[in-house]
Amino acid sequence: MSFRHQYVIGDLQGCHAAYLQLLKTLDFDPNQDKLWFAGDLVARGEDSLNTLRDVKALCEQGAAATVLGNHDINLIAVWRGAAKLKSKDKTAPIFAADDCDELLEWLRRQPILAYPDEHTVLVHAGIPPHWSIEAAATYAKELESQLQGSLEQLDELLPNLYSKKADKWHSGIEGFTRMRAIANYFTRMRLCQQDGLLEFDFNAGLDEPMPTDFLPWFEWQVPRTRKILFGHWAALQGEIDLPHARALDGGCVWGNCLLAYRLSDGKVIASSAQCPSS
Repeated sequence: MSFRHQYVIGDLQGCHAAYLQLLKTLDFDPNQDKLWFAGDLVARGEDSLNTLRDVKALCEQGAAATVLGNHDINLIAVWRGAAKLKSKDKTAPIFAADDCDELLEWLRRQPILAYPDEHTVLVHAGIPPHWSIEAAATYAKELESQLQGSLEQLDELLPNLYSKKADKWHSGIEGFTRMRAIANYFTRMRLCQQDGLLEFDFNAGLDEPMPTDFLPWFEWQVPRTRKILFGHWAALQGEIDLPHARALDGGCVWGNCLLAYRLSDGKVIASSAQCPSS
């Protein structure tokens, strides 16, 4: 299907008012246009419930698609009792809603990686330098199959996705350690070493001191067949635009704005409304 416009939008984080305002700015028409979301649909904005409902409805209409972010997976983990609701997250209304199970069943079946067009690939946090995009797509499918499996399978997986220590990737890594490493690369990564070893504590901007031997994952220059569109790193404020990578988390929930990247020409449109929670 051909569309008038396609836009990739950074982390919504439940910023429902800013999201609705951005759609007006884009003159979004679900019958002609398509939205792609970089994950973290929910968390610290003022209305995660209606944000999730709206995105689900658009996806089911064929007017949108999303990948999963770390806050989305955490929401699923809270739903299944594998994690506790974080005090800073404003997602409790989702669990009190009549359609909670329907929303979360839909959410867990969303992909980790998607191809918005023939020139780009969309993930939440990034793709590490030691993975090709083709390999990343294969690894994404592995994690998706676990998240989308039976509830028994899901309940075994979720408690094993969390660790304060980064797992070192190698060809023989397997089991829950493998799934956790895959999830961390796609949904938590900011800094890494050239071999892919992750660092979880740094979340500041690029002008801040970084741990020795670690760089932002996108600064390791490796051949890429597609431009990687990503969110997650709010401190970048969407200002990273490289031939192989484009940041799209504008940090709306932190007092900035939502960003929409138009696929046809790379133009970035910002919301004029901020999150009331900021």
